[in-house]
Amino acid sequence: MTDFVAVDIDGGITAPLGFRASGISCGIKARGLDLALIVPDTPTSAAAVFTTNRAQAAPILVSREHFDRAARHVAAIVVNSGCANACTGADGLAAAREMTAIVAAGVGCEADDVLVASTGVIGVKLDMTKVTRGIADAYVALSRSGGGAASRAIMTTDPFPKSASVEVTSERGTFRVGGMAKGSGMIEPMMATMLGFLTVDAAVPPALLQRALKAVVDETFNAISVDGECSTNDCVFALASGASGVRLGDGDFDLIAEALRRVAEPLAIGIVRGGEGATKLVTVRVTGGATAEDARRAARAIANSPLVKTAVHGGDPNWGRLIAVAGRCGAEFALERAAVRIGPVELFSDGAPHDELAPAAADYLRGSDIEVEVDLGTGGTARAQMWTCDLSAEYVRINAEYRT
Repeated sequence: MTDFVAVDIDGGITAPLGFRASGISCGIKARGLDLALIVPDTPTSAAAVFTTNRAQAAPILVSREHFDRAARHVAAIVVNSGCANACTGADGLAAAREMTAIVAAGVGCEADDVLVASTGVIGVKLDMTKVTRGIADAYVALSRSGGGAASRAIMTTDPFPKSASVEVTSERGTFRVGGMAKGSGMIEPMMATMLGFLTVDAAVPPALLQRALKAVVDETFNAISVDGECSTNDCVFALASGASGVRLGDGDFDLIAEALRRVAEPLAIGIVRGGEGATKLVTVRVTGGATAEDARRAARAIANSPLVKTAVHGGDPNWGRLIAVAGRCGAEFALERAAVRIGPVELFSDGAPHDELAPAAADYLRGSDIEVEVDLGTGGTARAQMWTCDLSAEYVRINAEYRT
């Protein structure tokens, strides 16, 4: 069942009933909010997707353990920014576990019922004196209107907070989905390269929520790239409170998946739009794939190509870069039938260039929202889509000075 109406609403992560959140400053970062809590009124069914990077941060390891031990039920999520608590050895694991224990004591649950996420500089230890004080302050600050502060507290180099929420009216009843995410650099779709949090006030069994989250992540957070770098701390968590009174079962997979996607997609696009140094949002579409995997492979290669990204930044309609990436990415490719479009302008087709149209494409590239499309020329019907951004000198500056 997929027939429903979804309307954008305010509130973000706390728009759904049954959730409180907060965001406070405890001094992990030099300035700004840096610690967030998300707490359902009662323990909820949960779903999680974690980074595929083998260099996994302490909060990822601890949350994996807790997620399994708690049988996919969660009573709270604690998030800090400004320090990734990654590659910090036994001390890092102890800090992540201590964070969950402190939250559990306040909420009145077991530490295994608490998930933890961190983001920031790798290889720096958390100051647990600051974190302990911060968790206490964040618990006091919990509110139904705390979604905005929470979305700001998880930011690092993000130029703006990412928050979204919708109200869904369906045959099963009316329920809400909310979410927030952070991410600006180290963004490559090898899971969901950032931190993402989704809430829903329908009752959704953990197994169904997990299947839906995985499907949605593949189409949204796994379809973005800023710089082709997979981080050590990436995760997406989803919680379902049931507070709306709407109950969803296995037959409602399409409904819950599409409802989650309505929130996850704008969050994912927001991450790319706010990519480090980005000035243009680029939608990459690949058609004519012999297989779905070929189409995805080509889209990812184009989205991650520095030559493509710099051409877009400079407003250069260099269609040859797109053809070259498509031809070398490992997907089945037929040059004599391939085609390239930049916006509405077809610059290459059937083995021949249309350079007389380059000025029109250059004019199109002056915009801030860019679409590029490559037909692999195989005659296949598979297609794929990804979102990326341009590559600017500002990206180099930000990352050259990240620790200094």
